[in-house]
Amino acid sequence: MIVITAPTGQIGRKLVATPQDEPVRLIVRDLGKLPAAVRARAEVVVGSHRDPDVLDRALDGADSLFWLMPADPTASSPYEAYVTASIPGADAVVRHQVPRVVIVSALGRGSRIYAGHVSASHAMEDLFRSTGAHVRALALPTFMDNILRQAATIEDGVLSGTLPADFRMPWIATKDIAALAATHLFDHTWTGQETVDSLGGEDLSYQDIAEILTDVLGSPVRYRLDDRAALRRFLVGRGFSEAMARSMMDMDLAGERGITNAVPRTAGNTTPTTFRAFAEENFKPA
Repeated sequence: MIVITAPTGQIGRKLVATPQDEPVRLIVRDLGKLPAAVRARAEVVVGSHRDPDVLDRALDGADSLFWLMPADPTASSPYEAYVTASIPGADAVVRHQVPRVVIVSALGRGSRIYAGHVSASHAMEDLFRSTGAHVRALALPTFMDNILRQAATIEDGVLSGTLPADFRMPWIATKDIAALAATHLFDHTWTGQETVDSLGGEDLSYQDIAEILTDVLGSPVRYRLDDRAALRRFLVGRGFSEAMARSMMDMDLAGERGITNAVPRTAGNTTPTTFRAFAEENFKPA
């Protein structure tokens, strides 16, 4: 039995669409967000994976757990959002003696750079390592899919961000994350606790992305450098707590300091999807 959290999110909905022959149990807050085809072939536990009672039902007899904790934008700190919220999950792993846990985390472990959400996700890893379960922590870079949030302004020819135009860093498509997670979830032979660094398809700057979008869409897209302080105020205006908005900027600044660029790229940690392929598949139809 493989238990999957957050099955309706960016990664989860692609993971549950992966063909498999093993029984799967999903923890979902809103049953209506699951496609009918997924509901038909999976066992479903309705509720939050922050809830100990929900976790007790879901982890009964579990062989593997996919743990993804969406950050609560209203939390008092990133550590509350990731670590405190995950304590019921770690407790349940111990109670039910779940053998293997696959965690969505971030690159930069051991960098000694404070990075807001990223640092908290590393602390979440340590929480699950303390359970004694076999662990694979998927250490990931920035998601290509996040650029889709700017679809409206890109249509008007503007891509924005708070990093220098020519600063290159790794990017990954969430469908590649889902494939990576599936590889570990459906393999019941690995042991120990390890970080799995993944650098995505390629290293790109925002200027590179703007040029690719210009080519794919057939209309000019330029990069606009935004101010971090202004973005933090914008996030607070959208309902983020001050602490979580500040944590987002801490993560951004750590990116500029190179927290995601420390791991050398190899064939083994490079995933298949390039940004051009991603744009062809997602931006062009939109």
